[in-house]
Amino acid sequence: MSIFKAYDIRGIYGTELTTELAYQIGRAFATFLTCRKVVVGRDMRPHSQPLFDELARGLVEQGVTVIDLGLCSTPMSYYANGKLGADAGIMITASHNPGEYNGFKMCREQAIPISGATGIKDIERIVLERAFDEPAANPGRIETYNIASEYMDHIHAFADFICPINVVIDYANGMGVLEGEVLDHLMGVEPLFKEMDGTFPNHEANPLHAETFAALQQRIRQGTCDFGIYFDGDADRAGFTDERGEIVSNDMITALIAQAILEKETGVVFYDLRSSWAVKEVIEEAGGEARMSRVGHAFIKEQMREANAVFAGELSGHYYFRENYFAESAALAAILIGNLISHKGQPLSELVKPVMRYCSSGEINSTVPDVQPVFARLREAYPDGRVIELDGLSIEFDDWWFNVRASNTEPLVRLNLEAKTAAEMTRHRDEVLALIRA
Repeated sequence: MSIFKAYDIRGIYGTELTTELAYQIGRAFATFLTCRKVVVGRDMRPHSQPLFDELARGLVEQGVTVIDLGLCSTPMSYYANGKLGADAGIMITASHNPGEYNGFKMCREQAIPISGATGIKDIERIVLERAFDEPAANPGRIETYNIASEYMDHIHAFADFICPINVVIDYANGMGVLEGEVLDHLMGVEPLFKEMDGTFPNHEANPLHAETFAALQQRIRQGTCDFGIYFDGDADRAGFTDERGEIVSNDMITALIAQAILEKETGVVFYDLRSSWAVKEVIEEAGGEARMSRVGHAFIKEQMREANAVFAGELSGHYYFRENYFAESAALAAILIGNLISHKGQPLSELVKPVMRYCSSGEINSTVPDVQPVFARLREAYPDGRVIELDGLSIEFDDWWFNVRASNTEPLVRLNLEAKTAAEMTRHRDEVLALIRA
């Protein structure tokens, strides 16, 4: 399987992704974009430094000035891309993947993402065909730049606490250690796993897996903090718990952040199509224009730019802000939740209660060899529903809906289903799963 994927380049270091390949990717990246100034950040994995060295060597050979950000979170690298007026950006990270993985997240100017369809496959072709431009007559150079203080000042400007806010943060031994420094100066912080360690010795850095919240939930339940924050490996995603240690689903967080933003300015807010009906309702009740988006950061960011949207939230825990070049900022998401708690004078569990209007199945995976027969069976079984084909197949009724999507990387389909009652959700979930797995 190719390491050149739909949203990034990612593979096992030393076998699938080598330093020699990193050098070639650097040359191919410069050849594809004809760029002259590229910001490059990296995470704390032990092989991120050697990958940087060879990636930068390839870029410099093609005449590129590399702005070395050093260790940083992915949101910080996006901010640096826009703030420093770079032609492009690369973040060396494998996000939430285990420690043996590494990779590259790539952007054009202004943090515009490069996806499989908009450049990654072209870069792969250049590498495979050795179709690099000739080395530059005047090689580039490497300059260092620390973006942390500017990013911190930028995000701090959105804090508006009228009472103290206290949180527990699970840094997951990842780049949340740096992303979270933004919050250290604003909130009372109780830390968990704050030592950067690319082997992830305590738990997987993936807030989508409920079992990885255990330590955060235990710490919250021992104290009096307002909520819990859990960063993924490169800190472009965040999960949240309320003050009781209960996990708050990311679509509910999307609704609350939308509320907080729309209280100050109206505008377009995107939500991904797996989100609860309640998200759309809350956005509209707050005076915003709710728009559905397909799944995937490249698609969401493109739609946000076209609409000049103020915010977008994804069920996976990505929160996108116009103020961060339409890219993620986990720290800003946490600050806006803190603002809401501070101004409403209510705990997070009470703020989210009015938004929890329906019953969701959560995302359920099924292994299937071919997704098209699955879609055909579902269409035949539900001919009277409203069909949406924005991403996979969605079918809506007045009292329930579901979406089925194919995985980009595995022979899986993913089901999300919601109904007005728990009994209806369970019944429809089981019947749709039976059709998927027939």
